Amino acid sequence: MESKQLKKGGKSMNTNIQSVHFDADLKLISFINEKVDKLGTYYDGIHASDVILRLDKNSNNENKIVEIKMLGKGHEFFAKKQCASFEEATDLACEALKTQVKKYKEKITGH
Repeated sequence: MESKQLKKGGKSMNTNIQSVHFDADLKLISFINEKVDKLGTYYDGIHASDVILRLDKNSNNENKIVEIKMLGKGHEFFAKKQCASFEEATDLACEALKTQVKKYKEKITGH
């Protein structure tokens, strides 16, 4: 389990990464941290994120599951994706979260 705190413009965002029943390597953890950190640039109200990595026990090659939950001011964002690799699932989950964050920001700012 990896936990990291980022400072952005005086604000901090805490990112927790948890791998279920396996140990994620540092390269994967760094990749996930980089992707999740970028989401903070779209809305500075995000103060924490939780990432859960798990393997699905099916015979399908697409058995890597990534769940990302981000906590913002008065709102929670969530995405879950299943792919052949954790990197691909992370990319897709972050794209879904980026869309959610942008829509929420437009809604609250009226733009």
